[in-house]
Parts: sequence; C-alpha cells; structure tokens
Amino acid sequence: MEKETEAKNSNELPVLERIRQYVAICSKGHKKIGTYILQNYIPASYMTASSLAKEVGVSESTVVRFAMDIGFDGYPGLQTALKSMLKNKLTSVERISIASERMGEDMLTATLNAEIENLRSTLANTDRENFESIVDMILYAKMVYIVGNRSSTSLANFMYFYISLIFDKVRLVQSVSGSDIFEQMFRIGEGDVVIGITFPRYSKRTVDAMTFAHRSGAFTVAITDSDNSPIVPIADKVLYAKNEVSSFVDSLVAPMALINALVSALGQRKKKEVLKNFEKLERIWDEYSIYDKNR
Repeated sequence: MEKETEAKNSNELPVLERIRQYVAICSKGHKKIGTYILQNYIPASYMTASSLAKEVGVSESTVVRFAMDIGFDGYPGLQTALKSMLKNKLTSVERISIASERMGEDMLTATLNAEIENLRSTLANTDRENFESIVDMILYAKMVYIVGNRSSTSLANFMYFYISLIFDKVRLVQSVSGSDIFEQMFRIGEGDVVIGITFPRYSKRTVDAMTFAHRSGAFTVAITDSDNSPIVPIADKVLYAKNEVSSFVDSLVAPMALINALVSALGQRKKKEVLKNFEKLERIWDEYSIYDKNR
C-alpha cells in the first residue's frame, strides 16, 4: 500500500516513468494497460479510451481508472500528456506514419479541420490580461529582439516585418553559425524584451538565446505550445498556441494567428504613428512601382 501511494504521488515525473513505476505495483488489468502504452506509446496517444480498452482487452472504465490512478483527472489528461511528450520526440518519418493512420486519404478536410481546432483551442486558452501585458511590455521596451529558428523562422520573420513598420526598436536575431546569436544580442539588458518562438521539435538555438537574454536581465516572452516547452521556465510571460501534429509538416496556423493578433494590438495602440508611417510608405511604393496598380 505504501508503494502504491508513493507511485500515485509522483505526478511530477515524466508520463512514461509514472506508468513504468505504477506497472510494478498495480493490478493485473492495469498492468496490461500500462504495458501496452509503454510498448506502443505512439499509437496509444491517439487512441480513445474505448479503442485502447478494446485493444488491451479490458473495460473502458478500467482504462479511465488507470489514468486516474497515475495522477490524471481522467483519460483525456493522460492522452494529452502522451501527445505532449511525443511532440518533441517524433521524427519526420514517424510523423508521416502517424498521419497516414490518423488522417486517411482526405488530407484536405483532415488538415483544415485540425487547424480549425488548433485556432479554437488557442483562442479559448489565451489569457486576455496576459496578452495585453505583453503588448504593454513590447510598447515600452527599449529594444525588442525576436528569435525563431527552424520552422519558426517564418514566424519570426513575419513578426519582425510588421513590427518594424510600427517602430524601429526591433531586431531579428538569426542563427547562422555557433556564436552569432550572442553577437547579435550582446548589448541586451534591463528594459529590453526578447520574444522567443519555438515549437516541437524545439530549437536549441532559440533556447540558448532565451537563456542568454534572461541571464542578461531582459524581459522574456515565449510563444510556444505547452508547459513542456524548454523556454517556458526561462520566460517571464508565455503565450500558448496549439499546434497539434497532423503530418510531418509543422502546424503554424495558430501561432501565426496569435502573432497577427499581437501585431494588430500594437498597431492599434500606436495608431497615429502607424498611419504616419504607412502614408510615407505608400508614397515610396508608388514612386518605385512596388505594386501593380492595374491589378
């Protein structure tokens, strides 16, 4: 009984380690569930409680009870923990395999429905007060540094492009070689803000940049997917965007929408300056025929 209590109280352990410890002391039915998950955690993470119960040969209620006995409120909590754990572990090859199993032949419908759900979840779980406080921090910062690597490079570029149209105190930190990110940020300090953007599989370069900024006294903002992200512990503020993996292609729709909202909020707060800047830009665009006026 003492061992069982100890296992149930180890909720801070990674999900697979919690299951591994519990399997050593649990009942026969729960042992079958735990063993199956440990050996097949990739497909198991996408199974419903009903399908997992059928696969293992136990009742659905037994599966739910198993999840609760290892410290979750119910089966959805266990499933979420497994998916979060997988995000940074799956290779592109494994993602392709999962996509084929989960999405079937109609990739268009499956992909767009997944992105709609990502957007809905992001909106529902975004704290408005936290969002506005980040807008304030960016507005009053001495300098704003934006960091994003790998697939998040496009997000960082998008954010930098539009914020630089609002004010000129913004820098895009790009990683090319080993020490270049630190050379671009060596003046960072108190009063500055660094925005780090990373999603599974998390970029070590972005983590390094955020760590450097945090140690230098700058205010750090993370745009990422969950508490499991390595930049969350070193961030003063966090914005979460759901990016449920549906294929080997990283889902950037919800993160892009969240960044769009941030830029729009900044533009609204600096409306006079933005109008003045764009009036000047329109004259430049006209003078140098940047856009096709006949289209």
